[in-house]
Amino acid sequence: MPEYNTPVRDIQFVLFEMLNAEQHYQSISAYQEINRELLSAVIDEAAKFADEVLAPLYQVGDKEGCTWTPEGVTTPTGFKEAYQQYVANGWPAMSEPEELGGQGLPHSFGGVINNEIVGTANWPWGMYPGLSHGAKVTLRTHGTEEQIQRYVPKMVEGAWTGTMCLTEAHCGTDLGLLRTKAEPNPDGSYNITGTKIFISAGDHDLSENIIHIVLARLPDAPEGTSGISLFVVPKFKVNDDGTIGERNNVNCGAIEHKMGINGSATCVLNFDGARGYLVGEPNRGLPAMFTFMNSARIGTAIQGLCTAERAFQGALEYARERLQMRSLSGPKNPEGIADPIIVHPNVRRMLLTQKAFAEGGRALMYWLGQHLDIAHSDQGDKSKASDDLLSFLTPIAKAFLTETGVEAANYGVQIFGGHGYIKEWGMEQIVRDGRIATIYEGTTGIQSIDLLGRKVLGSGGELLKNYTKIVHLFCKEHADNEAMQEFIEPLNAMNQEIGELTMQIGAAAMENPEEAGAASVDYLMYSGYFVLAHMWAWIAFTAIQALESDAAEADFYNAKLATARFYYQRLLPRTLAHKAAMLSGASNLMTLPEEHFEF
Repeated sequence: MPEYNTPVRDIQFVLFEMLNAEQHYQSISAYQEINRELLSAVIDEAAKFADEVLAPLYQVGDKEGCTWTPEGVTTPTGFKEAYQQYVANGWPAMSEPEELGGQGLPHSFGGVINNEIVGTANWPWGMYPGLSHGAKVTLRTHGTEEQIQRYVPKMVEGAWTGTMCLTEAHCGTDLGLLRTKAEPNPDGSYNITGTKIFISAGDHDLSENIIHIVLARLPDAPEGTSGISLFVVPKFKVNDDGTIGERNNVNCGAIEHKMGINGSATCVLNFDGARGYLVGEPNRGLPAMFTFMNSARIGTAIQGLCTAERAFQGALEYARERLQMRSLSGPKNPEGIADPIIVHPNVRRMLLTQKAFAEGGRALMYWLGQHLDIAHSDQGDKSKASDDLLSFLTPIAKAFLTETGVEAANYGVQIFGGHGYIKEWGMEQIVRDGRIATIYEGTTGIQSIDLLGRKVLGSGGELLKNYTKIVHLFCKEHADNEAMQEFIEPLNAMNQEIGELTMQIGAAAMENPEEAGAASVDYLMYSGYFVLAHMWAWIAFTAIQALESDAAEADFYNAKLATARFYYQRLLPRTLAHKAAMLSGASNLMTLPEEHFEF
């Protein structure tokens, strides 16, 4: 299994050079004492934990998987001990409010540590504490003060973890069809009855208690999504003094046998009259659950980045060591029996694609994290503008980064050749583990419809315009910078073109609603390449500035410029195919009669 080494230098580059994180945090009242020295120290400690503790367990979790027993689920060897160390180091509390036992560091920085660094080292392990974050945010946002005090501090501490329980076997994404029932009790509690599937971290032996956030229907609820309520259902009931009480009537009926992420327990949970408590207003559960889902979608977007980074690191190490054939331009390793495969153009094409998606994705997710900070702060119009930007960019980030992450993982296998297909080398695991990210928290198709239908056309184009104005100002700022023209000219052209494409699709959709659905995935992928082009132009500018003043790391910054050029010249042209496909119309998809789909 290739070793994982946290890309500390690149993390520092994006945070402190590109995004001026120290200045960003100090502009928000809650974070004014945050400085680069503190953040760098935390990154170093997180990298040590990830590299030395979590990464060695990555393949262990895949081989062993989780074990079901009537008493509960057991995680793979080393997972529990790693979690105990994680809690002892205070990582679960890092970006939680101080009044609830947290350390008060920014949420965006929590994403760097608990999503990217932990996730790239061992994504299946990271899902156990990762799901807790959304549960905590949901309870803090929609729960009563009594619910917050009863459940959240223990989750902040890491003694308890959390889940979200949405999916049922018959409804999948269409939550309006869910059947789980909530019967009221005289004491104000509810008996929750039903079965949920695909529940990540639904049962395990890492924490003392698991707090489930569950969607269910009240007896008099209307049909559809307007009749869904939200409940908190603990695995073990919690006494009034905060101690753990008797076992609740919620049990793991089975562990799903999955393609990947085997170290993460994906459970079938049976609620047999389990005691639960209403969170928020009756029949308003789905809007409340979106607090959890939006958090999870951003986390899943980072999984795409993690997949690309881990595949790139493994493939790069192998490409430098594997000797095979000679360079077309003459031997590069004349003393050896052959040249390392990194000299071959096709191998470099795959490595640079992985690198471009990983590093561009990192820049995008850290930038979105900063807007998340602003959206959650009390800055009036500025907070609203960041919230609107997140509304537009979240489905793009989730779908595009996970799709390109899978592409990067597949290249990792390809670079290894036949060895990549063999389990012991560890590359095929990255493909299997990364594949789920394109599915959960809303498939690529669902994200695409959300983007084009709800966010772009549904807002009359306003959410798109908010972003294209940002790109326009960026292009205008660098219009006279000769060194930037190779990036600014194509970026500015795309910034105009995406508006024109949107109007064409919108006009077609007014005549035939199927046109929006037919164009949606290509529209999202086009948007993803466009947004990442913005990031790579920004990265290039940061590198150009650094080269003018800091010759000590010239190789690092020149590598950034070379990768930016590769992205613009080799990957950005993919938008031409997406453009042609989205404008080809719905008829080539919808005219074939259903009965003619035969084999």
